[in-house]
Amino acid sequence: MSGHAKHHFHMVNPSPWPAMGAFAALILAIGAVLFFHKVPVMGMEPGVFKLLPGFVLVLMTMWMWWRDIISESVKEKAHTAEVSHGLRMGMVLFITSEVMFFLAFFWAFFHNALGFSTVTLQWPPVGITPLDAWELPFYNTVILLTSGGTVTRAHIYIEEGNNQKAAKWLFITAALGALFLGLQVYEYHHAAFKLTDGIYPSAFYLATGFHGFHVFVGTVFLIVCGFRAAKNQFTPHKHVGFQAAAWYWHFVDVVWLFLFVWVYWLLGAPVRTFAG
Repeated sequence: MSGHAKHHFHMVNPSPWPAMGAFAALILAIGAVLFFHKVPVMGMEPGVFKLLPGFVLVLMTMWMWWRDIISESVKEKAHTAEVSHGLRMGMVLFITSEVMFFLAFFWAFFHNALGFSTVTLQWPPVGITPLDAWELPFYNTVILLTSGGTVTRAHIYIEEGNNQKAAKWLFITAALGALFLGLQVYEYHHAAFKLTDGIYPSAFYLATGFHGFHVFVGTVFLIVCGFRAAKNQFTPHKHVGFQAAAWYWHFVDVVWLFLFVWVYWLLGAPVRTFAG
């Protein structure tokens, strides 16, 4: 009997990145709590910089973890067809969990917007001036839909074996994601309501803000894939990393369409009154 395993699966080496990822998420959550509650740190009020340590740790974890996975695939040749299938199914399950995550925010918004809450008698509540769906939100919708087309173009080039053109279209997609985030920051800065102004702002900022965070993560994901494509690390028959990034980006697009239609447009602006 040989001591070597006779199977097509890859048994990963012990990795510190799951634990570091959990720690990074904890630090980011603590920073967010301190930021939103305006809690001074060491006698100072550093504002948004309270979020910086968590963001840095999250980015470091993403970088190190992806580096190891890429090394397993490119250098160790450990990603067999079975392993690649498992990675794809893992991404499908992750996106499914993200759907449930956003479902909670939509549920909270619909619960109040459709009159099921015993607290809200009008939607949007009195004193809240919602954003015009056909201004910046519409422009951002066009930007994200365009980015869905550019990432699909990159996919076509990868399947044709043209990594260099794929890299160009991936960087264009990442630039559109960055533009979307810039416009969203501008929108938040000029909004007529704050997070603490009631149920409408809370539901609005949590839903759109977490979507913006996902756009940020997806943009980083696409930049990594762009550099990998520039190094010819994808082949027409094996590009799992890009597939995961593309699926994630299309998920972000679809979530935004729901946000635009329901949160900004149909249930955002029209005033609805409910019986007390």
